[in-house]
Amino acid sequence: MSAIELSSPRSLSQTLAHSFLNILGWKVEANLPPTSKYVMIGAHHTSNIDFPLTLLVTSAMGIKLNWIGKDSLFRRPFGGLMRSLGGIPVDRFTHNKFVDQMIAAFHKHPEFVVAISPEGTRKKTDYWRTGFYYIALGAKVPIALAYLDYRRKVGGIGTSLMPSGDIQADMDQIREFYVDVTGKFPHQQGEVQIRPR
Repeated sequence: MSAIELSSPRSLSQTLAHSFLNILGWKVEANLPPTSKYVMIGAHHTSNIDFPLTLLVTSAMGIKLNWIGKDSLFRRPFGGLMRSLGGIPVDRFTHNKFVDQMIAAFHKHPEFVVAISPEGTRKKTDYWRTGFYYIALGAKVPIALAYLDYRRKVGGIGTSLMPSGDIQADMDQIREFYVDVTGKFPHQQGEVQIRPR
């Protein structure tokens, strides 16, 4: 993966985000999918800092981002702010209904990018959740592989893939991509794998 400087930001928000990232010493890799609709996953999620940094990186890339968060984040007093930042609350106990709702959202909107953390937690976890995969498969949109590599201080989107329906084979590609990505707290990184059936 090689970092790509965003040489000519197109909007004030892109310019500000790019400038702030430069101050922080971060670079951006912007290999955006050739479509205005995709599921963006990010790994490794090990810190609360990941969220504001992700907002900066996606803003620098000019992405209007929607993101998935546990429903407790959307309670008062911060619920309105979270929604204004593109947040979509999810009840983690209604998996299938949520996947169907997100597929419907992709069909409804001509442009729609949703970010999901497959790890679902900042703590070390043995398995990724698979909702992101079945949303992309059902909506027939690519999965963009986003990351924050704290070791190199580079963030962005490295590549993307269309889900084939063979989740194990596709996870092999995803695992290979993330093998050299280092989260803020490496000891909290889990394995890039799904629960065996």
